Amino acid sequence: MENPEVLTDPDVAYRHQPAAGGTDPMKRTTPSAKRTTPSASMTKATSAMKKLPEVTLAFWIMKIAATTLGETAGDLFAQTLKIGYFLTTIALFLVFVVTLVVQLRSSRYNPFFYWTVILSTSMAGTTMSDFMNRDASAKFLTDGAKSLGWGPQGLGLGYPTGAAILISILLIIFAVWKLSGMTFQIRDIVTFRGEALFWAAILVSNTLGTSMGDFLSDSSGLGYLGGALLVTSALAVLVALMKVPVVPNVLLFWIAFVLTRPLGATAGDFLTKPVAKGGLDLGTAGSSAVLLAVLFGLMAYAHARERKQEQEQA
Repeated sequence: MENPEVLTDPDVAYRHQPAAGGTDPMKRTTPSAKRTTPSASMTKATSAMKKLPEVTLAFWIMKIAATTLGETAGDLFAQTLKIGYFLTTIALFLVFVVTLVVQLRSSRYNPFFYWTVILSTSMAGTTMSDFMNRDASAKFLTDGAKSLGWGPQGLGLGYPTGAAILISILLIIFAVWKLSGMTFQIRDIVTFRGEALFWAAILVSNTLGTSMGDFLSDSSGLGYLGGALLVTSALAVLVALMKVPVVPNVLLFWIAFVLTRPLGATAGDFLTKPVAKGGLDLGTAGSSAVLLAVLFGLMAYAHARERKQEQEQA
C-alpha cells in the first residue's frame, strides 16, 4: 500500500521527478526500483518506530469507552468501596506510572499497552479531579455518609478554580512542548521525550475533562443526559471545523481529546447514579465490568488490525 505522506514530502517528490529528457533517473539506475522505492522503505521505518495509534473513528470510540470506564471505575474505588479520593488517587497514580513505564519501554505501538495507559489516566484523572474540587460538605455526600472515605477529605477548590488550575498546567505543558521543537502530530511522535510530553498532556487533559463533566452534570443544571448532549454537540462542531482550512487539525484534535473526557464522565454518571438524580442506577461495579469487556474487545480488534497491517507491509 502506498504511503500517502510521501506525496507531500518535497525531498521524496524531487527524487521521483523525471529528468529533463523525460526519463526517470531512478528507473535508469535501479531496474527493481518498484520493489525498493523510498515510499516502501519509509513506510516500513515509520511502522517500526510508531508508538502511538492512527487517529480514526475507531480511535475515538475507544477513547470514549476508556474515559467512561475511567469514570465508573474511579467512582467504584473512591465512593462505592469507600476508599476515598485521596488514597484512591495515590493508588491509581501508581497504576498510571506502571502502565506508562510499560508503554515507554515498548519499541512499537501495542494497542493493549497504549489503551491501558489511557484507561489509567482516566481513572486517576477522575479521582484527582474529585479530590481537588470536592470536600466533605453535605452537597458531596450521599446515602447518609459523613465522610468521603479514608484520609484527607478533599481540597474543596470547586470546579471553576480546579479547571483554571488544570488549564494553566496544560498550557504550560504545551508551551514546553512547543519550545522543544517536537511535533504535535501524534502519528509522528517517536522519541522518548516527545512521548513523555504527550502522556503528561493526556493525564492533565483527562483530569480537566473530569472537572468539566462533573460541572455539567452536577452544577450546570443540565443533568447527566443534558451534559452528554451538549458535549456531543460541541464535538459535532469540531468535526465540521475539520473542513475549514484555516483551523489546524492538531488544535481540533486536542480540543476533541479534552471534550471526550467530560462526555465519558457524564455518560458514566448517567449509567451509575440513582434514578432520582437522573441516572440509570446500574451501579459502578456492573457498569465498569460491562465497559471493561467492551474496551477489551476493542483492544483485541485494534491489535488484530495492527498485525494485519504489519503483515501487508512485510
